Amino acid sequence: MPADAKAAHASNLLAMPAGHPAALTAFWFAGDRESAPNVQIAASQFDRATRQWLPARYVVNRHVMGEQLGFGLRRLGNPVAWLDASGRLHLFVVATGWGGWAAARILHLVQSSASNDLAALELMPVRVLPLSWLWNTSFLVRNAPLPLADGGMVLPAHFEIGLKYSVALRFDRAGEFLGMVRLSQRAHMLQPTLLALTPLSWVALMRDTRPDGHITAAQTQDGGAHWTDVPDLALVNPDAAVAALALAPQQMVLAHNSSAHSRDQLDLSASREALHWSPLQALAHGQEGDEFSYPAMTWADDSLWVSYTDQRRSITWQRFAVPAGVRP
Repeated sequence: MPADAKAAHASNLLAMPAGHPAALTAFWFAGDRESAPNVQIAASQFDRATRQWLPARYVVNRHVMGEQLGFGLRRLGNPVAWLDASGRLHLFVVATGWGGWAAARILHLVQSSASNDLAALELMPVRVLPLSWLWNTSFLVRNAPLPLADGGMVLPAHFEIGLKYSVALRFDRAGEFLGMVRLSQRAHMLQPTLLALTPLSWVALMRDTRPDGHITAAQTQDGGAHWTDVPDLALVNPDAAVAALALAPQQMVLAHNSSAHSRDQLDLSASREALHWSPLQALAHGQEGDEFSYPAMTWADDSLWVSYTDQRRSITWQRFAVPAGVRP
């Protein structure tokens, strides 16, 4: 944690290239509490030489970003990182002006420093993503992008004012925004996470805001051009974020809260086709009132890495060895 930070939430993990000094970079937001005036985006890197996390530092300040954009930002949250085809780091951040998270916009930042080593990393704003006629408000990001064979990616996002629905944002290999497609026609689904079964067949798994909800799903058979809702999963969802990752063909993992009405149990499940899941590993099981939430995952250095919010006070991480031959 950065010095004097009392709270943390919404981590995101980015695998770094093989020759980089760090195996991965973690981003999250930290400050006195969620939505506090002093919340900033923090980052750390797992150093390959020392096998330790480097001391965390803040990399995005709302006042600095507001000056560069030409308008004020009230709060920051939910960072999501991506490396483009040239190795330049992009960061997508939820940023609000007036109003709460439902009035947020997605701020696109790009690496402005020569290096993306933690000590050198500097970011500059590109723009607020042009997603809505209503001043681009109420679109938020949470989960990692799905990489494409052409070097581009698809960034999962969602809309939150009144109707709650998920979308997919497509970017080219240089990070230029190409367009948006709605993932589901239902209006109670947030924070999609994307899994590619084949180059053209993908599944989106989503948080369910309904009472007694379950993890919801949609699928595409044409590489994201058109999406169809499918029946809810058997897994309960207590209005909580999920994160999924394809390790290899027919070998997928899902981090999710497994208690019907609380976030005090966080588990890892496995699937071959993304719609039927079996328990694999307990990540954190606490007592009533505990919170382990907002999981993130990536693959780096032949390992599965998982991070999550721990009691809203810090970010916890775990690293798992995976059987030989399993590789994303």
